[in-house]
Amino acid sequence: MGILRERKTYREKIMRALYQAAEGNRLLGVDGAKLRTDLGIPEQDLAAACTYLAGKGWVVVDWGRGDTPARITLTHQGIRQMETEEKERD
Repeated sequence: MGILRERKTYREKIMRALYQAAEGNRLLGVDGAKLRTDLGIPEQDLAAACTYLAGKGWVVVDWGRGDTPARITLTHQGIRQMETEEKERD
């Protein structure tokens, strides 16, 4: 598992990717394996990041074999979090 800075970066990348995917359809989940490949996140770190984000209530994770994220969906609370961060950057 990565160091704290890497873990934070992974979580941010995941949230941005999910937020972008949710723009067209807020109910759309993202395939965990595709997300891991697209973002270049090690499997163990993806699982840890998803566990953290789910604990915050920002994502819902459908877990696959070996406790790997099979599908990840941004929640309404996660969308609001991303919108808040977007406003703060502007």
